Amino acid sequence: MAHCLWHTWGSVTQSGLFSVIDPHILSFTAFSVGHCYEPFVKYAVCSGEMTDSAGVVLSPNWPEAYDSGQDCIWGIHVEEDRRIMLDIKVLNIGKNDLLTFYDGDDLTAKVLGQYGGSRPHFKLYTSMADVTIQFQSDPATNIYGYGNGFVVHFFEVPRNDTCPELPEITNGWKSTSHPELVHGTVVTYQCYPGFQLVGTELLMCQWDLTWSGDLPSCERVLSCVDPGTVEHSRRVMSGPRFTVGSTIQYICNKGYTLSGNSLLSCYNHGSSGPKWSEMLPKCASVTYEPCRNPGTPSYSTQISEKPLYQAGEMLRFSCLRGHELLGEPVLRCVPGHPSQWSSLPPVCRASSKEFINGRRLDFANADYIMERANIALTVFIPVALIMVFIIGIYLYFSKVQGKPLCLPMSTSSPYDHIPGESTFDNSLYETETTNNEVRLSVRLQPAY
Repeated sequence: MAHCLWHTWGSVTQSGLFSVIDPHILSFTAFSVGHCYEPFVKYAVCSGEMTDSAGVVLSPNWPEAYDSGQDCIWGIHVEEDRRIMLDIKVLNIGKNDLLTFYDGDDLTAKVLGQYGGSRPHFKLYTSMADVTIQFQSDPATNIYGYGNGFVVHFFEVPRNDTCPELPEITNGWKSTSHPELVHGTVVTYQCYPGFQLVGTELLMCQWDLTWSGDLPSCERVLSCVDPGTVEHSRRVMSGPRFTVGSTIQYICNKGYTLSGNSLLSCYNHGSSGPKWSEMLPKCASVTYEPCRNPGTPSYSTQISEKPLYQAGEMLRFSCLRGHELLGEPVLRCVPGHPSQWSSLPPVCRASSKEFINGRRLDFANADYIMERANIALTVFIPVALIMVFIIGIYLYFSKVQGKPLCLPMSTSSPYDHIPGESTFDNSLYETETTNNEVRLSVRLQPAY
């Protein structure tokens, strides 16, 4: 159990076991059996300058409530080669009240921190031998009750701008971002092969020269890491965990083909720990050749006719009127290399005997008409050639001789066989004959 003795110096008023230098400044020493502590001074006034190596700054009237509208400033100064550690034990002030710490000997120095309301225990470190504390209470706020205020312990500590050295970890190593462990330095921990890191990988030296987290550790790896999923596929696992001996099988979705090994096994890779037997496969889209148009059977039609059909497309057939379809009316282009139709095109046949007979009669009539046309052409062509030949000869003689071509009605007169003595003068007959010859000549003479 510790006992406290109250000491005084200078002009003091002594009363009982403690001495009073000032109504609000007390000096005391705590000790226990076999150990004594450095004396320190407790300040409960509003404002003051302190040069002690250790002490406590309390809110005015502590532990009673402080008054509203106060503006208190404390200055703490230690040896030049030292710095100050502030240990804020209690901070329970109004939300509109402010407690500010300045890293220097006046209010123009850099702000270490500014707080209001309630906060748990925390620490601050100065970068030099001076610190200024300012407390401002809201004039419109009245604080009532025991224990409302703040308790700030300060200690003179060796001047040091670096965080404490971090130890090495078993089965791992560390690397630092700076040679010196100054504020902002990052230390990275990594494990040897076959071990995995437990804890935080990165530790940062904070403003208060403490590390941002606890020291990590390296533990032996007993399972493989999750290899992840493959796009356009699903995976089948042998168990919920990836322990040594477990397997994962990847199956590609429809329309995709697998590239690589579909089965991965977790096995022990010696000192480097468990590893997967294969790299992750890939599922690539399958490309098939198109099907060519199979053609249109007699008396049928195609729906959506085109030259090429992609894999999976359909081709539909229908028959003309009076015919019925035999076979599959719908053909599907089956994917492959090459792609093929699911069946042969259907056949369309006549659906009744009357239709068949009618078609036969139509064909017979057509053949008869064609035969007569051929005969007519066979007779007409030679006759036409002969007529052309005769007309050509006639035109030739007409142009060369300049005379019309006269065709006599007969080669001899019917009276040539009558003897001379019996001949009689028949001028009328001769005149008639001459007129006939003239009329024939005029009729055959071409027009120029």
